[in-house]
Amino acid sequence: MRPNFEVNKDIPDKSFSRWASCAAAFLGVLAFWGGVLMAARRYPSEYDWRYMPVSNLLSPDRNPAGYLWTSTGIVLCSFCGLCWTVFWAQRWNHEGVGGRPNGIRALQFGNFCMICAVVLSQWLLRVQKGHEIISVLAFAGLCIGMIRLMFQTIERTLLRWMRKFIGHARLYAAILAGAAAFPILLAGLAQAYVHYVLPELHWVSLSWRARGVPVYLSFAFWEWVTCVVLSAYMLILSLATQATCAACKTGEET
Repeated sequence: MRPNFEVNKDIPDKSFSRWASCAAAFLGVLAFWGGVLMAARRYPSEYDWRYMPVSNLLSPDRNPAGYLWTSTGIVLCSFCGLCWTVFWAQRWNHEGVGGRPNGIRALQFGNFCMICAVVLSQWLLRVQKGHEIISVLAFAGLCIGMIRLMFQTIERTLLRWMRKFIGHARLYAAILAGAAAFPILLAGLAQAYVHYVLPELHWVSLSWRARGVPVYLSFAFWEWVTCVVLSAYMLILSLATQATCAACKTGEET
C-alpha cells in the first residue's frame, strides 16, 4: 500500500506559517518601540511624550541625531506588518474558512502608506498637506484593519469557546474591538475643543505643559495612546492565531 504523503507535506508549511506570523508581529512591535526609545534618548532637549507628537522624533531639524532611529523603526515595523498580513491570510485559508479575512487589505494599505510617509517624507513636503494626508491615511488603514480583524477574532473565539455568548457574540466583539477607536475619538474631540475654545494655544508643544494645559487635551498624548493600543492589538491577534491553530490541530488529532 502506497503511503499518503500529502498530509505530512502540509504540516511543516502550517508550522512555519504560524511561527512566521508570530515572529513578524513581535519583531514589528519591537522595531517600532526600539526606534522610538532610541530617538527619544537622542532628542536634543527634553522629550515629554504627553505634549510632543511622534512627528517631532521624525524631524531631521528637531531631532538630527535620532530621527533615523524612528524612521528605521517605523519602516521595519510596517514591513513586518505587511508580512504579518500575508501569514495571517495563509493561516485563515489553512483553517478552511475560505476567502480573505476582513481588514487585511486595510492593514496592507495602512502599512504601505506608513512606509511612504517615512521614505518619501521630503518629497511629500513639496505637496500641500501631503505629509498630513498620507499620515492620516496610514493611521486610518491601520486602525480600520486592526478593528475589523479584532472583531472577527473575538467573535470566533466567543463562538468557539463560550457557548453562553452565542446570542450576543457580535455585540461583545464590537465593544471589545471598538476600544481601539476610543483614543482616536478622544484625540479628535480634544483637537476640536482646542481649535474652537482655546485657539491661542496653536499646535501642541511643551509650552502647553508650562501653561498648565491638561494632558487630556493634548493630541500628542492620545496619539501615543493609539500607538500603544495598536501595538497591543497586533500582539494579541498574533497570539490569538496561535491559540486558534493549536485548538484546530488538537481537534484534528482527536
